[in-house]
Amino acid sequence: MRSLTGQLLVASRHLLDPNFRQTVVLMLEHAEQGALGVVLNRPSDRTIREVWEAVKADPCDNENVIYVGGPVPGPLVALHGNKPLSEKEVLPGVYMSMQRSTLDQLVREPNQTLRVFNGNSGWASGQLESEMKAGGWLRTAATPEDVFADHATLWKKATQRIGLSIMLPGTSPDRLPGDPSAN
Repeated sequence: MRSLTGQLLVASRHLLDPNFRQTVVLMLEHAEQGALGVVLNRPSDRTIREVWEAVKADPCDNENVIYVGGPVPGPLVALHGNKPLSEKEVLPGVYMSMQRSTLDQLVREPNQTLRVFNGNSGWASGQLESEMKAGGWLRTAATPEDVFADHATLWKKATQRIGLSIMLPGTSPDRLPGDPSAN
């Protein structure tokens, strides 16, 4: 089995689970025992400041939105670009942290490249592979730009990138005309 850690899973139109409709999941771990990821394009209606107030932490003025990482409850997960405060490198330049003290430092740093997720996307052993075999998920390499991209356009851009790799393997999107019908 080839690990999908650091890859993007992009929900196909065939995936019927409403929790994952038009989602892009960054895979944080993938092994024989199962898989773990976070949905990159599901913002919640709560900010980091509001969550810090709710858990009775020291006040925090960070107004960034918290993302819904998936339907599985779990600790907060931060993806960021601050290597000294990381617990794991997910892909080059993107780090993960889950420890409360580390999260508290991250959310207080100004101009931090940061996404915080509540919940996660988890699969039991063999479950994700079955869903992929059934056509529910497409995959592509992840980049730091994907992880911190505009949530509203991420699914469309990722599906276009996958389509391009199928139709014109090895072609850079930069080499294509903006409107192919104008050719």
